[in-house]
Amino acid sequence: MTTLEAARRRSDKSLIYAALVIIAGVLATTLAQPQVLARLPLQNLLKNELHLDRTANAAFFFWAGLAWYLKPFAGILTDAFPLFGSRRKSYIVISASLAALSWLALTVTPHEFRDLLLVVILINTFMVIASTVVGGYMVETAQANSGSGRLTAIRQFVQQACFIVNGPAAGFLASIAFGWTAAACGGIMLLLVPVTILFLQERRQQPASRQILANARAQLVNIATARTMWGAAGLMALFYIAPGFATALFYKQQNELHLDTHAQGFLQLIAGVCGVLAALGYGVLCRRLNLRTLLVGCMMFATAANLGYLFYSSAGRAQAIEGLNGFGYTLAELALMDLAVRATPAGSEGLGFSLMVSIRNLALFGTDWFGSHLLDEYHFSFDSLVLANSLTTLIAVPLVFLLRWNKSGVCGTSYVAAPSPERRGHIVELD
Repeated sequence: MTTLEAARRRSDKSLIYAALVIIAGVLATTLAQPQVLARLPLQNLLKNELHLDRTANAAFFFWAGLAWYLKPFAGILTDAFPLFGSRRKSYIVISASLAALSWLALTVTPHEFRDLLLVVILINTFMVIASTVVGGYMVETAQANSGSGRLTAIRQFVQQACFIVNGPAAGFLASIAFGWTAAACGGIMLLLVPVTILFLQERRQQPASRQILANARAQLVNIATARTMWGAAGLMALFYIAPGFATALFYKQQNELHLDTHAQGFLQLIAGVCGVLAALGYGVLCRRLNLRTLLVGCMMFATAANLGYLFYSSAGRAQAIEGLNGFGYTLAELALMDLAVRATPAGSEGLGFSLMVSIRNLALFGTDWFGSHLLDEYHFSFDSLVLANSLTTLIAVPLVFLLRWNKSGVCGTSYVAAPSPERRGHIVELD
């Protein structure tokens, strides 16, 4: 009993340390993104200083996120090629430091479309590496401790907390010199370095060059044969690939509702608060409902909440709609990320998880550009984009039943077929 108790305490301590790294990693790679804290200041700069239309504004963020669409390459790099004997710690420390330095370089970058875009792409490249390693570390820890539901809820809780901070902070930063935005993001990114050094525990690895190549080949085979993972990726793609209206909404808020950046930041604050409530609720629901039920319910709720944008005609309505959508969309994201964690093959955590997340990233920013183009060039109405977006996400719901499920129980004892070669044909207990 004493030995078991000691082992349990070591496991709990290890899980706490891992949670600290994951919290710091998600905080840094979420809040310090050009698409998060810097998005409102950048959008405002592009619209009101460079006088770009909706299509060009959305195109900037699509190309700025180029590295996020190629995230699987970062996954196979970090999974198969240890850096200084480390698959996690060295990559996080170096990439976070370089991202912080790149943010500082942005403070002296001329306010020209091409110059800003090139530096932002560089920032995202380093942030993608850090984000990929943190994601792989989270999946690795969750699978080792049967904690996918809890760690996914923690991840989403931190993300939504970032959005709470982001709302008023981004609104304020958009109203002052842009250099302050770059300095703030660089400082946030740098916080990840000491946390990683202090709390990330990892066994050193020094594989031979032949072993490294074998690892890379094994990663590709592992992913290529992961049928459950590809099914989950297809479901996520259909959910996200709909004509987007994020940039169109930004222009609508300023041009039609006459909101300033502080008011726009307040809308993000409301959405973030409701998102945190959703994350807390999911942490409870995932212990009582199986993942299949959660996916169907959360995706349908998100679709219904999305229809609220049809009534986006005043500041008061905007606040209510942003709150409802923040809650519903977060629930859907939680369920989909929980699915991504469970469907990721063991041993390919960084590659598998990043592959599914990159599908989400490409769909979100690509469809936003597409939606803005439909408005500017083909004169679609804002309401038609909302309807098309909602319909596409609703179509994804029946595909949940095509995934490989067994007889369900509650989330703590529910199962999904494991896709990795080592465990194919078996059922793995998941949290």
